[in-house]
Amino acid sequence: MGATTGFTLSCAGQTIPAVGLGTVSDPRVDAETTRVAVLEAIKAGYRHFDSAFVYGSEKPVGEAIAEALRLGLAKSRDEFFITTKLWCTFAEGDQVITAIKMSLKNLQMDYVDMYLVHLPLRLTQQMTKSPVPREHIMPIDLKSVWAGMEECQNLGLTKGIGVSNFSCKRLEDLISFCKIPPAINQVELNPFWRQKELMEFCKAKGIHITAYSPLGAHGTKWGDNRILGCNVIEEIAKARGKTTAQVSLRWVYEQGASMVPKSFNKERMRQNIDIFDWSLTEEEINKINQLPQRKGSTLASTFGPHDLVLEIDADI
Repeated sequence: MGATTGFTLSCAGQTIPAVGLGTVSDPRVDAETTRVAVLEAIKAGYRHFDSAFVYGSEKPVGEAIAEALRLGLAKSRDEFFITTKLWCTFAEGDQVITAIKMSLKNLQMDYVDMYLVHLPLRLTQQMTKSPVPREHIMPIDLKSVWAGMEECQNLGLTKGIGVSNFSCKRLEDLISFCKIPPAINQVELNPFWRQKELMEFCKAKGIHITAYSPLGAHGTKWGDNRILGCNVIEEIAKARGKTTAQVSLRWVYEQGASMVPKSFNKERMRQNIDIFDWSLTEEEINKINQLPQRKGSTLASTFGPHDLVLEIDADI
């Protein structure tokens, strides 16, 4: 792992770099932009990259890592922690192996470090518009899908398996029948959505949390400026000689979570991993923990306000 990123966290027998690079772009960017950004991130010291089939980022992530290895920026594939996700159109037991093999082909890799069930629902066909017609949204058969995920790990196609956007209730259900428990639950986590109950539940069950939207996903259709424009966080940042982003990311790290902020700006990339040689005071943490809570990312904003979607949103 690059010296710049510095810190790793434990995750079901694996170590995961605490700060990774998110690769979902809204509006979507071309593959070359993503490839260049990932290569720059590797130069800055990043070794943890979060991708997904639906992001369209797997190919450029794989190309950038292959190029980094050719250039000698990293010694081997084993230095990297690569996550990708099972999209909802493949969320059926007999399609999971096919789906991960497609992702591995895109990434030009023999395995990923973590394979996640992207959402606890199934789509009967690819999304071509938003909102999605209700008849295309189905409940997920989690038992058959998870059996497929376990087979991925048993075959060595992934080192670990986990979930994304799962509530305590859905995790409890999964734990009740799984042979291999989920290593990770990737969810929205930031000072304005602290997920206290879920954090405590996952800690008790040995499930690592990875935070998406740790900076509020400013600039996307589902995000806003409530973190980067927050006066409380800004005052702490000024007093400490840090950016508001660094204070927010440091707060996430102190919760014991890893995180995947998305920035393709070289300077901000470097700032986002410069959070390890200082810590927040108890007073600063108390101020942050008093911020009003409001979830930023909702599935309904993408899929439409359908019953199944609203049920998932209410849970997480």
